[in-house]
Amino acid sequence: MSEHRRKAPQPQGGGRAAARRAAQQPAGRRTDASRRATSASPSEAHGEEPTYGGRAEARRAAQRGGGRRRGAGDSAGHEGRGRGRGDSGKKRFIDYPRAGKYGYRRWVPSWRLVSGLCLGFLGLMMGAAGIAYALVVPPEINDLAKAQNNVYYWADNTEMVATGGSVNRQEIEYAQIPEAMRNAVISAENKSFETDRGIDPMGIARAVWNMAKGGETQGGSTITQQYVKNSRLTQDQTLSRKFKELFITLKVGETVPKKEVMAGYLNVSYYGRGASGLQAAARTYYNKDAQELDASECAFLATLLKGASYYDPAGAPDVDPVQATKEKNTERAKARWKWILDEEVKDGRLSAAERAKFKTFPMPLPKKADAKLGGQTGYLVDLATKYFLAHNDQNITEKELALGGYEIHTTFDKNKVEQLEKSISRVYKEKIDEKKRPDLDSHVEFGGASVDTETGAIVATYGGQDATEHYTNNADATGAQVGSTFKPFVLAAAMQYGKRDPDGAEQQSESERTLVSPKSVYNGDNKLQIKRYNGEVWRDKDQNEWRQTNDGDHNYGPITLRYAMQESANSPYVQLGMDVGTDKVKQAALDAGLRDDQYLADSNYPSFSIGTSSPSAIRMAGAYATFATSGKQREPFSVTEVKHEGTVIYQHKTVTKPAFSSAIADNVTDVLKNVVENGTGTPAQLEGRDVAGKTGTTDGNKSAWFVGYTPQLSTAVSMFRLDDDETKKNREFLEMFGTGGEEKIHGASFPAQIWHDYMAEAVKGTKVKPFPKPEPLGDLVYGGGAASPSPTPSPTPSPSASSEMPESPSPTPSSPSPTPSETCAPLDWECKNNQNGGTTDGSSDGGNTDGGTTDGGTTDGGTTDGGTTDGGTTEGTTDGTSNGNGNGNGGFIGGGG
Repeated sequence: MSEHRRKAPQPQGGGRAAARRAAQQPAGRRTDASRRATSASPSEAHGEEPTYGGRAEARRAAQRGGGRRRGAGDSAGHEGRGRGRGDSGKKRFIDYPRAGKYGYRRWVPSWRLVSGLCLGFLGLMMGAAGIAYALVVPPEINDLAKAQNNVYYWADNTEMVATGGSVNRQEIEYAQIPEAMRNAVISAENKSFETDRGIDPMGIARAVWNMAKGGETQGGSTITQQYVKNSRLTQDQTLSRKFKELFITLKVGETVPKKEVMAGYLNVSYYGRGASGLQAAARTYYNKDAQELDASECAFLATLLKGASYYDPAGAPDVDPVQATKEKNTERAKARWKWILDEEVKDGRLSAAERAKFKTFPMPLPKKADAKLGGQTGYLVDLATKYFLAHNDQNITEKELALGGYEIHTTFDKNKVEQLEKSISRVYKEKIDEKKRPDLDSHVEFGGASVDTETGAIVATYGGQDATEHYTNNADATGAQVGSTFKPFVLAAAMQYGKRDPDGAEQQSESERTLVSPKSVYNGDNKLQIKRYNGEVWRDKDQNEWRQTNDGDHNYGPITLRYAMQESANSPYVQLGMDVGTDKVKQAALDAGLRDDQYLADSNYPSFSIGTSSPSAIRMAGAYATFATSGKQREPFSVTEVKHEGTVIYQHKTVTKPAFSSAIADNVTDVLKNVVENGTGTPAQLEGRDVAGKTGTTDGNKSAWFVGYTPQLSTAVSMFRLDDDETKKNREFLEMFGTGGEEKIHGASFPAQIWHDYMAEAVKGTKVKPFPKPEPLGDLVYGGGAASPSPTPSPTPSPSASSEMPESPSPTPSSPSPTPSETCAPLDWECKNNQNGGTTDGSSDGGNTDGGTTDGGTTDGGTTDGGTTDGGTTEGTTDGTSNGNGNGNGGFIGGGG
């Protein structure tokens, strides 16, 4: 071929096409290509391009470098062949960034990549969820969710109050939940409850749809979800808690029976007015047990689950003063109540005929102030709680009790509690006037307790006017001294242990002692010099001698112990206590039922025998009950039985201890019976019934008592004034001179009046029983300087007796009444002389000749005639009665033991 027809030689770079492609490449790529070309041939040093041997070879070279030079092909076909391959020409598992794409397209994932990732993520999540579900363990029910009230019951097993736990709740079993309540909640809250697995997607969608339409809604959460949230989780609104709720709900839905879920949900839900749980709600809104609710009432209570603050007809202005008014709440409650009943009909859970019966909205009871522990209830609950904590065998602590769930059955008789409160309230209303006498009638307090003599059960107490305002329980120990109500223990000790031989040693056996009869005679003089059993004058640590006073400085002369008790003369019983031994007096008090605690005074002082101790009204009533039962002592108690979750965990067992022989106890009762019939206790007489009792008034007229009993019931009533600062450790007792318009408060006044009014009602309908007749006991002894009579006693009255005879002539001067010594045998304790209303009863002075009784208060710490009157009790009534036991000339105004 001729030379001119031959093609011009192609450039050594792959020809014009290769040059064109190279020209189209960005400058950076051309630079790389030129660098590679330069380094690829020795001729590069001379600026020569490598020879590829034509187009085909250049194309193959471009394909081999496609991984590094993506998109360098000269056509779409070349791009397709280079797409998705690496430098080695192999496809990548994840083509991202995308090969063969430029600009933003290079970073947009393909549909294959997106779908693959979604499927992978879904599989991963399902796997994680499966593992989480398998590993999840539902947490235990919260303590707060299990917390309930403690329910206290009256003695007749009717409910007194539900309180004491941290939450107002009483848990009930599924069987105790009315079917109507279950149906109402399911129709209103979770229609698929019986078939779902705890989560209801359709229910959530339906709730959203109804909410969008503005209609009535079911909650998006199922009953199981709400049960889990309320009982097993916190109420935090966090994402982590939501995830926990989801998995735990699924687990609970699979593993926990529907009955248990429903019971748990209704028992833990809040219904407003402080009521958690269905039982508390039924009590709060309708004052009935849950089992007694009808379908209409159940529908209303189900309404409250949507939000009690906005559905309680009583309103909740403290929550929302604008939207939670009574009117708006009532309107909302009626609408939802009607809707729930209609939904039950739609769901086949309530017949149309039954639904037709409920046309009237079941308006709940008015909302009450939170005063369930007001009045006497708080004191009763406090007593029962303390008793149970102190006596349960399982060592249940106060903290455990606070979790609630306990049924505490008490001994308190509702009628008797109300009657005791009414009797005391009457005195407050009629006699105590703080406005009229602010300095005299302020801070007046009463306490009281009544005990069944046969069992020791505390049937009634009075702790104060209101437990929510006055916190100290006045039925318990208050520090108020009991005064002469302590004297029966001295007499019991004298008959139990006897008078010591003056010539014997300090500690003497029973054979060396002489048992004392109530007929024994002791010196009743005022300011009597008190001596030890051996005749030595008693002196305190400062060497001051003791001079015991009587109220009104009255001199009785030699009198029997029976008569001294009747008139509440102090000097005979102070000296008797010294002769017997104040340690023995203390033991007799303990045997009767008092406690050896801070309220029992120091027995090393003569005044111990006349009531410087301050036991509680409960203890005094219990101790006197020992005399009523012929010497059988039974501990006062306030709880009969306690149950927890249906199981009996405590049951009271009556323990009877022989404190005194029947002869001793019956003689004490007979002496105290005489006090009520003829002495300072006459205001306590009950028509047709035997009553025994004793009055007591203390030093400075700072407290007054009456303690008495019938064969069946023993009751103690105290009165005192105490400054109202309950934060003080040592509170001050105030004098009661002039209180209530009385010159002086004494046991025979307000305390005896209250005792009478209460007991008259408390024993109604009970069998009339007499006290047992006492058998003779002990010897006739003389003490305090009283001399034994000569074999032929003179009938002439003693000077002291004649000096106390009234100056006015006898009503029948022509035939004067005989003196006591002329009509009664000497020291005959059964003899009674009613001349001028006086009662001799063994007194050498012929009794109380002016018809009055002298009976006083405790003089503690003063010094009289060079001796101390530390703790002596002076008791009596002056200007007394015209007939010996009436209220003539102003009644008992001078004080009384």
